[in-house]
Amino acid sequence: MMDKTQLVVIGNGMAGMRLVETLCRLAPARYAITVIGEEPRGNYNRILLSPVLAGEKAFSETLLHDLDWYHRHDVRLLAGEPALAVDRRHKRVMTAGHEVPYDLLVLATGSRPLMPQLPGVTLNGIYGFRTLDDVEAMLGRCRPGRHALVVGGGVLGIEAAAALTQRGMTATVVHRGTHLMERQLDARAGRMLQHNLLLRGIECR
Repeated sequence: MMDKTQLVVIGNGMAGMRLVETLCRLAPARYAITVIGEEPRGNYNRILLSPVLAGEKAFSETLLHDLDWYHRHDVRLLAGEPALAVDRRHKRVMTAGHEVPYDLLVLATGSRPLMPQLPGVTLNGIYGFRTLDDVEAMLGRCRPGRHALVVGGGVLGIEAAAALTQRGMTATVVHRGTHLMERQLDARAGRMLQHNLLLRGIECR
């Protein structure tokens, strides 16, 4: 019997895990799969982080693959152990605690928030909005009556402002575009959205 192909997936997000899930269903005996994830948890739906921030959902409701799923499907998960280097010559990925050999390597690391290059951007109380850790950090500072400044009037920025408002905070959105969500909306629709947010107590500049 041939040895299984060693497949390593860097990234435990929605795209990488959709691949792993599909391979486990269509070719369960073909690959020995290792997933390397920066976060110390199973795979979850990042789209639902806004309802978690708003208090409408618990994190458990966002889980797509809990830790037991990896075990049941014989998928090795290195959680909370980001990939540090790829040695293409010897076909291996290095983490802080492992050297993982591969025959096939998939990079599915997703994106990171674009943080403005401004003085003070690394100070406490300034957060991106991408992971559960970001949400938990924001909730740690969230208090009714306090003010939140959201930089970016795209989908995530508006969802963050709305969620924090539901938590009792006052939110202001600052956006560099001529109108909100300019990638999705024309100017008229952007103005309508801005008016709707103002009625909900969210100021946009």
